[in-house]
Amino acid sequence: MPPASSTFGRGNESKRFALISAVFLMATAASGPGFITQTATFTQTMGAAFAFGILASVIIDYIVQINIWRIVAATRMRASDIANAAIPGSGYLLAFLVILGGLFFNIANVAGAGLGLNALVGLDPKIGGALSALLAIGIFLNKRAGGVMDRTMIALGVIKIALILFVAYSASPPVGEALRQTVWPDVIDFPTITTIVGGTVGGYLTYAGAHRLLDKGLVGKENIPSVTKAALNGITVTGIMRFILFLGILGVVSSGVTLDLSGRTANPAAQAFGHAVGEFGFRVFGLIFWAAGMSSIIGAAYTSISFMTAFKPGMSDRARSWATVVFISVSLTVFLAIGTTPAALLVFVGGFNGLVLPIGLTIILYAAWARRDLMGDYRHPVWLFGLGVATAALTWWMGYRSIGPIFAFLSR
Repeated sequence: MPPASSTFGRGNESKRFALISAVFLMATAASGPGFITQTATFTQTMGAAFAFGILASVIIDYIVQINIWRIVAATRMRASDIANAAIPGSGYLLAFLVILGGLFFNIANVAGAGLGLNALVGLDPKIGGALSALLAIGIFLNKRAGGVMDRTMIALGVIKIALILFVAYSASPPVGEALRQTVWPDVIDFPTITTIVGGTVGGYLTYAGAHRLLDKGLVGKENIPSVTKAALNGITVTGIMRFILFLGILGVVSSGVTLDLSGRTANPAAQAFGHAVGEFGFRVFGLIFWAAGMSSIIGAAYTSISFMTAFKPGMSDRARSWATVVFISVSLTVFLAIGTTPAALLVFVGGFNGLVLPIGLTIILYAAWARRDLMGDYRHPVWLFGLGVATAALTWWMGYRSIGPIFAFLSR
């Protein structure tokens, strides 16, 4: 038997890796091809005023994720099971909406990966999307899918952060104007905020990191501090990535460049990168976008299938892996069949998941209030619960104001 200190050391190392993988799962999924395309689209239409939308999304992200992660960890239950325990049947509704939203998101993620390979090596977006989906399926068919997924997410996340930093520096953005409009915008557009919130914390994204920690066994009151720290770190990394990406694209738009927002192969973010650092920048963007697409395909599929247990409790890891393969295959099939442009689809799915967000948040918060027995001796902070309720109310209102404009994207 190894010395106790050795065992303890390996336990701490495993815990740290689990926390890091959860952080990267959330952060890379929340800054995937949808967010990148949404950022390019809204920076083109709103300019520096879009900075306020990013700030709003980060604040909402903090409140939503910390509430959800802590409640999931304390109850040791998946979000759909928590919902069913609080309001019988609501867990099935939540699972259906998250899986549906995740499917929409994954169709867009496959499209995003295809656009990435189109920019990187000139492949047709549909061929690139098909190859990327097949690679993701290969990862999940691996007998050590969990470990492969964790390491893949971390590697792709590091690559993406480094490349975005390089391009943002090269674009020479108007930082002062962006900072002013972060807190005092010339215009506030609620459909835009709903879409960007949905693309970063809506639908399956709300539960991605929390369910990964649950699968890793980092639950219970004793792990709440670590879970909270992981959520804060993930949101901080995501927020920084969002703002840096925005600055890079703003630098291009502010120089007088007009990005193409329509057409089957329209890729406004790729155009921005190309203008910032030339042909090399265009190719670099292709790698970023492909990495974002791949990490988001994995994250969306993994988290969406984690809600399948609401309909079939006790699913084995192998069964979930095969269900994930089917999920990705369906996403690919729909992507190949539809006529909607990838860029428009990437914007629409953010808006759709922004409409799903308040439903799940409201149910989970109600469970924390009505079924405190589910959390053992853990007591959810009143101030955090209050912020969650306020955020739920705000997202319900924004969703109501945004339904029409969001669905209009499908016609583009």
